[in-house]
Amino acid sequence: MHDDRTLIEARLKRVLDERIRPAVYPESVPLDVAVWTAPGEPVPVEEGLAAHPEPTKVGAAWGAPWATSWFQVTGTVPTEWAGKTVEAILDLGFDENMPGFQCEGLVYRPDGTPVKGLNPRNQWVRIAAPATGGEDVHLHIEAASNPVILDYHPFLPTQLGDKETAGSEPQYKLARMDLAVFDENVWQLVIDLEVLGELMQELPEDSGRRYAVVRAIGRALDAVDLQDVNGSAAAARAELEGVLATSAEPSAHRISAVGHAHIDSAWLWPLRETVRKVARTTSNMTALIEDEPDFVFAMSQAQQWAWVKEHRPEVWAKVKKAVADGRFVPAGGMWVESDTNMPGSEAMARQFVHGKRFFLDEFGVENDEAWLPDTFGFAAGLPQIIKAAGSKWLLTQKISWSQTNRFPHHTFNWEGIDGTRIFTHFPPVDTYNCSMKGSEIAHAAKNFKDKGVARHSLAPTGWGDGGGGTTREMIAKAGRLRNLEGSATVEWETPAAFFEKAEAEYPNAPVWVGELYLELHRATLTSQAGTKQGNRRSEHLLREAELWAATAAVRSPEFAYPYEELDHIWKTVLLHQFHDILPGSSIAWVHREARATYAKVADELNAIIDAAQRALAGEGGGTGTLVFNSTPHTRDGVPAGGARPAAIDGQSAIASRADGGYVLDNGLLRVEIDARGLVVSAYDIVADRETVAPGQAANLPQIHADFPNMWDAWDVDEFYRNTVTDLTEVDALEPGEDGASVRVVRSFGDSRLTQVLSLAPGSTRLDIDTEVDWHETEKFLKLAFPLDIHAERYASETQFGHFYRATHTNTSWEAAKFEACNHRFVHMEEPGWGVALVNDSTYGHDVTRMVRASDAGTTTTVRASLLRAPRFPDPETDQGVHRFRHALVPGAGIGDAVREGYRINLPERRITGGVEVAPLVTVDNDAVVVTAVKLADDGSGDVVVRFHESRGGRAKATLAAGFPVGSVEVTDLLERPLSDAAAPERSGDTVALTLRPFELVTLRLTRA
Repeated sequence: MHDDRTLIEARLKRVLDERIRPAVYPESVPLDVAVWTAPGEPVPVEEGLAAHPEPTKVGAAWGAPWATSWFQVTGTVPTEWAGKTVEAILDLGFDENMPGFQCEGLVYRPDGTPVKGLNPRNQWVRIAAPATGGEDVHLHIEAASNPVILDYHPFLPTQLGDKETAGSEPQYKLARMDLAVFDENVWQLVIDLEVLGELMQELPEDSGRRYAVVRAIGRALDAVDLQDVNGSAAAARAELEGVLATSAEPSAHRISAVGHAHIDSAWLWPLRETVRKVARTTSNMTALIEDEPDFVFAMSQAQQWAWVKEHRPEVWAKVKKAVADGRFVPAGGMWVESDTNMPGSEAMARQFVHGKRFFLDEFGVENDEAWLPDTFGFAAGLPQIIKAAGSKWLLTQKISWSQTNRFPHHTFNWEGIDGTRIFTHFPPVDTYNCSMKGSEIAHAAKNFKDKGVARHSLAPTGWGDGGGGTTREMIAKAGRLRNLEGSATVEWETPAAFFEKAEAEYPNAPVWVGELYLELHRATLTSQAGTKQGNRRSEHLLREAELWAATAAVRSPEFAYPYEELDHIWKTVLLHQFHDILPGSSIAWVHREARATYAKVADELNAIIDAAQRALAGEGGGTGTLVFNSTPHTRDGVPAGGARPAAIDGQSAIASRADGGYVLDNGLLRVEIDARGLVVSAYDIVADRETVAPGQAANLPQIHADFPNMWDAWDVDEFYRNTVTDLTEVDALEPGEDGASVRVVRSFGDSRLTQVLSLAPGSTRLDIDTEVDWHETEKFLKLAFPLDIHAERYASETQFGHFYRATHTNTSWEAAKFEACNHRFVHMEEPGWGVALVNDSTYGHDVTRMVRASDAGTTTTVRASLLRAPRFPDPETDQGVHRFRHALVPGAGIGDAVREGYRINLPERRITGGVEVAPLVTVDNDAVVVTAVKLADDGSGDVVVRFHESRGGRAKATLAAGFPVGSVEVTDLLERPLSDAAAPERSGDTVALTLRPFELVTLRLTRA
């Protein structure tokens, strides 16, 4: 039979576009419009409603970038519309862009009741169904004129990303403000034809089902009277009933649709705008829930829920009711959908602590799933954290963006560094913005890699990134796809319902071990250095604040533990770990505010630390200098978590080098710095071993051109390595001010780099303090250390341990990891001798190896990534002064790398005092690292200690409390007793510990 599908497609498109869709609203009358523009930042709802607007009209320009305009629309339903469904059509001047990337609005009634949000795919507001005629219409629209930044060519530099540079030119023109009759029968015909037309395109060419669909569509189009669409819509729909009623095959793929609106907590808009985006979206979703009995909507990110509660109580009331009805589902159990590569151990744990606790406190809901559809890869330490938080499932979609290798599974068990396995799903629909298009549903079924042994997948359904959520059109399509021949079946379900079915049908799912590396967006490990430094420093200040405040509260009854302050600060830091803030991929406004926020956080935490340490130091008086050690290891005679009077510092020698430059020597390590200011030797005197590869120079600044094919702030492409400039010219090379260090100054381009290299007495590390006054564009700055070491793998610190990556590129999977993440250290070793590079604030790095022609030895080069200069979305990314601290540690074992990583991030603190402070808790094995000492979050005064095995082996240790202990419990991250945990072995105030490799443990100690 002749296949006339192509002809039908063309006919269907034209008739839909030109006749049927316009007939959805066959009659309309204009509304009266007035507008008031808020001065400066958004105003409270009551102020916007009470304002006195001035008349305006359709076609009028409005909305400076980032401004807020309050529109008032009024009118009367014509009496002749009695018995008909009437809607307001409110088009603020939307273009064809996706919702959330341009102007948006939230509609209110005069009493302040929110109605629904407005966006390009959601311009209607129901007025009456049916109307009686003569109804007065009075609505207010809080309209945000957010500029279009991600346009059709998304990578052009723009000043629109900050209100301070965006200007005042109006961005939009009012397009339509009407009352209109809504013809539901025509609207349903549109959905019928869209579903079948999309299905037709996906069916096999020779299938009988496709022929049946083609013929039915042809008959329906024949039945449409093009001069009377409204009058003929019912007849056209009747021609489609048969093909829409044919059931799916029993073996059809099954899709769990979850209403969704992935809302970036900041990205191409500032944090304050996300508060309003969430209000708009939740207003829409609660309205849909009232209208659609099968619809289920899930929203993650407890921070966004908290914003609704704090800023939009009228919306919060609707949300709470929908949650109680089981239709609006808290998902994910995290404070935000954070990056998972860069947050430190405790921060990653607290994402779950604060997220899960919010949902438990507000709704009594316990999340079993982590929900991270858009995060840029997943660190190998995450499975243990998910489990320790009391969860067991993970959903993400982003790995489908990988450019080189296709991940082999959609449903699998993910095994982390300690052996913990988490049941994980990647939706094969390959989008977290599913709109129920036939192509999406067909792709999910065809793409599903686990077919034959599993048949369930999940589809996050609704407009996201900038918000908007699910639409009534998506719900109508899903209804037709519930059981339709030729298609996967679709059913609205909660995330938990999906995971229960998926896990039950796939009890022996395959296992993936190690990190889930995203082969894309690698530059997010370096972009916006100021934001990354703020995060790292905040994490360590929080460690100090909790440690010393807990110690002071136990030892000094007059010292009050600052529960509320720490809770607020933690939530602030966790918010800024969102996957477009910490990765550096947001607009300039976001990062400008982040830098100010981190400075404020530092002031607040330093005040807590100072008050606690003074309370402790004041116990014994004295006028000497007391040294506080916040690291988890003994440091220069000061115990971990304790304080002792300062010792007298020793000396290091500095001498001139015969060929120019200087030599630093402290009897343990001898470092030669040549006339170029480069390290040509770092000699481990004790081991009689050279660190720097022969003929090479370490501490070498290198700069690359950096213009990726896409996504400027996000991406670095492998071809960046094709050109490199070694920065070897020096402006100055001289002894440092202390007489025991070397200062190097270099100029390059429009920038200046100053380094101080120092070797402390008794130390086996070379400290490198780097200051860069950075004024480059589209460049990538790295610091290279070619090492004389043969290693096929190296270790990078991650949460609660470390993870090994290859130094070679045997496979495409290894080659794709040409830029990777570490926390405080990278470490590589030959048996018995290793080298660590530790840092105080960088994350990105690369490692390469080559065999030398001269001696057949292996040079393994590790390079720390310092700065980039992308121009989108922030055209001034990282311009200005930055300071980095690194240390090269020859002879380091993995335990030394852990210790030195903490040491460089937690400098000692000195205050006036004469009597030592005993630690609140001690552990007698350095392999067991304490990551947190704090008081329990419930205010009971119990002491909570969290620790892990840090070297990847078995460990036995004794934890001793510096206070009388009443009881000891093993808990989850939320400090709840674990029923299946063995009772710890106690002897008085000590606890015997036996840990598996990288095992994470939380103990709760009551005070006797």
